[in-house]
Amino acid sequence: MSGGGGSPLLRVEGLRSWFPIRRGLLRKTVGHVQAVTNVDLEIPPGSTLALVGESGCGKTTVGRSILRLTPAQSGRVLFDGVDLLSLSRRALIPYRRQLQIVFQDPMASLDPRMRVRDAVAEGMRSFRIGANETERTKRVARLLERVQLDPDQMWRYPHEFSGGQRQRICIARALAVEPRLIICDEAVSALDVSIQAQILNLLGDLQRDLGLAYLFITHDLGVVRYLAQRVAVMYLGQIVEEGSTEEIFESPQHPYTEGLLAAVPSVDPDRRGGMSGVEGDVPSPSDPPSGCHFHTRCPVVFDRCRSEAPPLFRVGASTSRCFRAAPGGG
Repeated sequence: MSGGGGSPLLRVEGLRSWFPIRRGLLRKTVGHVQAVTNVDLEIPPGSTLALVGESGCGKTTVGRSILRLTPAQSGRVLFDGVDLLSLSRRALIPYRRQLQIVFQDPMASLDPRMRVRDAVAEGMRSFRIGANETERTKRVARLLERVQLDPDQMWRYPHEFSGGQRQRICIARALAVEPRLIICDEAVSALDVSIQAQILNLLGDLQRDLGLAYLFITHDLGVVRYLAQRVAVMYLGQIVEEGSTEEIFESPQHPYTEGLLAAVPSVDPDRRGGMSGVEGDVPSPSDPPSGCHFHTRCPVVFDRCRSEAPPLFRVGASTSRCFRAAPGGG
């Protein structure tokens, strides 16, 4: 998969992560949940890749595995050409500063006993940014202004802010250590639609001003159209389609992508109708269907889909894990 021209800032190759299923009094391992299977991703400097899929598809595990918050069983995570998965804990420390994460729930991300000033400055102290506490306080004030909050609010506690304001604080905290890439894990999904738009606009402004790269993880294709340059669609641990945002929205190649797009509200009458979204229940990742993992929910399933796993087919500048995209149409 190609994220665009030039060397990627982040390249994920063959990432695999799974979790043991333990049962009984002795917690014996009886199987594994294959959360992520052979995932490849690229993010050039200063760009956004959206990783989209339903809850439980493995997209959060991808983000956590990149940061080594969740162990990966195999693969490589190359940041500026350095494989983060091969580094010792000590050697990884400098890269912790360059890769940050903003989680879905800002209230859970912030210590309720810690004032905003201390929460934002915490990373600065860890990485020895700023000569002293006075200088760090000045930096906190500038960061709060950058995320469109009043610097005088730094002496308040998290519970005194709205959800959107708390997420701005979390973004300021991520920016405090001057990262090059931020993973946004469902960072706007808990917010009202109007607040979502404000946060997305803020992230876009920060990207233009600071040259940030984003991995934007979400279940909602609708929120990424004006932020992401490329989109990767994930289903049951696999990337099933990847391409430019324009290609994904205008000419999706996988039925799952079509279903996700059909669920996005539209004011364009020409876009109404067709699929009503992805129907049926998501299969268990501990026992995925044979063949194409999506065949149990697919409206255009072929016989071979039930027994044969499709590879990634290239369609123009996109890729699709669907026999419909094969030469001859499956």
